[in-house]
Amino acid sequence: MALVSQTGFNSRKEGQVRSPDCERTSDPLKSNQRPVVLTLKEVCLDIPVFTTETRSLKSSLIRSVTGGKLSRSRGGGAVITALHDVSCTVYEGERVALIGHNGAGKSTFLRLISGIYKHTSGFFESKVRVFPMLHKSFITSSELSGLQAIKAHYLMVNGNLRGFKLFSEDVINFSGLGDFVHLPVKTYSQGMATRLLFAVLTACTHECLALDEGLGAGDSSFFDQAQQRLHDFLNTTGTLFFASHSDQLLRCFCNRGLVFKEGRIIFDGPLDSALDYYHQKN
Repeated sequence: MALVSQTGFNSRKEGQVRSPDCERTSDPLKSNQRPVVLTLKEVCLDIPVFTTETRSLKSSLIRSVTGGKLSRSRGGGAVITALHDVSCTVYEGERVALIGHNGAGKSTFLRLISGIYKHTSGFFESKVRVFPMLHKSFITSSELSGLQAIKAHYLMVNGNLRGFKLFSEDVINFSGLGDFVHLPVKTYSQGMATRLLFAVLTACTHECLALDEGLGAGDSSFFDQAQQRLHDFLNTTGTLFFASHSDQLLRCFCNRGLVFKEGRIIFDGPLDSALDYYHQKN
């Protein structure tokens, strides 16, 4: 399946944009009538700790971030088990909320299903390409101009430049960079760089998206505009995984909840039930 549309750009024709009033609609298709897009069975993920000099510090930091526990690998090195026996099946079109404290395993799970991390044991299969909207900075060189960075991202996602003109025009107009788009990204203020990154990431449609709310949307003057675009963007996405601490945002976009604790899924069910379970336990 293609990651983006043939043009790589969501044109948002008049009358097709949904308002951000957070109303969820019920889908007439039950999940068991849809194709399976992701399957995880007893998946574990170990993160190695390579240096002996900083092992104690690393184990403390990683434990605070992932909830993982320090153990020994077969080769004798130390590892942190960041995900433990994670099992779930996700169907096409499901909107899955990832719920839990910082360090519970939500971001690690997003990186696993996006292909950034590889599981250590268990069974993991993805029938779609999961696009990660996780980065807080460009993965390309900051020496590139804004326009070159836009083109590099488009090529990495789409594999060609068909439809790039419409895509770049949308990104430049939304980010408000104007002629600054021809200057190196390293010369941008933090707000300019964040606006450009946000515009780039939300200009395509994706059949499966992994979103971390911590991405952010730039300065306060950009916030309202970014919120509207984010709502429009998420409403064009097929299957969604959304990690957030905001119950309101999760209720806007999700219908199923996975509650994480210390790298494990401790509850999997309808979103309202998942949120109730999480708040009762905390």
